[in-house]
Amino acid sequence: MSEHSHSKSQPRDSVLARFMLGFDGDSLPADLADYLARGLAGVVIYQRNFASAQRLRELTAEIRRAAGRPVLIGIDQEGGTRFALREPFTAWPSAMELGRAGDSGFAEQVAKSMAVELRAAGCNLNFAPMLDLHVNAESPVTRDRSFGRDPKLVAKMCVSFDKGLRAGGVLSCAKHFPGHGDTVVDPHQDLPVFKGTMERLVTMELVPFAAAVASGVPLMMTAHILLPQIDPESPASLSRILLDEVLRRDLGFRGVILADDLGMGAIAKRYGPDEASVRTLRAGTDIAMLCHDWSAVAPAIAAVEKARKENSFAQEEWDASLERIERVCAQTDSREPQPEIGAIGCEEHRKLAMEIRSRLV
Repeated sequence: MSEHSHSKSQPRDSVLARFMLGFDGDSLPADLADYLARGLAGVVIYQRNFASAQRLRELTAEIRRAAGRPVLIGIDQEGGTRFALREPFTAWPSAMELGRAGDSGFAEQVAKSMAVELRAAGCNLNFAPMLDLHVNAESPVTRDRSFGRDPKLVAKMCVSFDKGLRAGGVLSCAKHFPGHGDTVVDPHQDLPVFKGTMERLVTMELVPFAAAVASGVPLMMTAHILLPQIDPESPASLSRILLDEVLRRDLGFRGVILADDLGMGAIAKRYGPDEASVRTLRAGTDIAMLCHDWSAVAPAIAAVEKARKENSFAQEEWDASLERIERVCAQTDSREPQPEIGAIGCEEHRKLAMEIRSRLV
């Protein structure tokens, strides 16, 4: 009997299927386990949730058991220092270093090796590659996390990185649509504003995103950034113009749209988690993320349930979202055996990281 077989009898709660949640502490909270059993799309893991790679492996196994069905287990492993896993995981070069090396083969190798380590820890979704261009030297978001300022180079690197992750059995998530390399505000603190026109976006910021869509990237994370020339009312993550018209229709993206954490300052200073969740889903997001404030979770879910009862969501769109979510979750149900814990930080991976760094000197 597979660990997923018992869930077939329990219908999925379609509101919970539209959320991914983070939690505090290093053990699975009872209410999160309950949400998982009822159909939550996934869980976001942070460094605060585990003290060792072995503990992370046990925690992710517990999450899968609680869900009883394929479930997204996402983590930030971009390489570099800021959004990367610490020892014993391999210390991979940053996107900036890979971009400087300019070798897309390296990007693919790194991502594939990274995926092996993530699967050994039980994670099946990596919030990478980051496609934002580093066009503003003062940008706190892109400084060492971007492959560079040239849209064609970033497009080439991101396609290879995405390919490597998926070859290693981990889902990739391109971010942060439509790009915020030309802003100076960190969205964790407040709302960045980008005054560029649609023409500017098409020739610069959207180039890597179009490449990622063409290569079949399964998930796309949105940016909490205001683009007044395109939608003066709503940040990109809550904007129907940017999500439905630009990303879905113009770029033809058919995968899962993920809203970055709605608790970030860019959103939280303007909307409560309840209103933000309803707005983002209405704009065309498939999955809303709430990562750092557990007290926001129940009100957000209740608000979406209420909006659903009041027919605030078009039924056809709701069903299409659920279908996309089911499809991407099903891709995590690997037939491959899980790599041994020893794959994490193994000598082969460390050598690869050293080889790339030696080319940069």
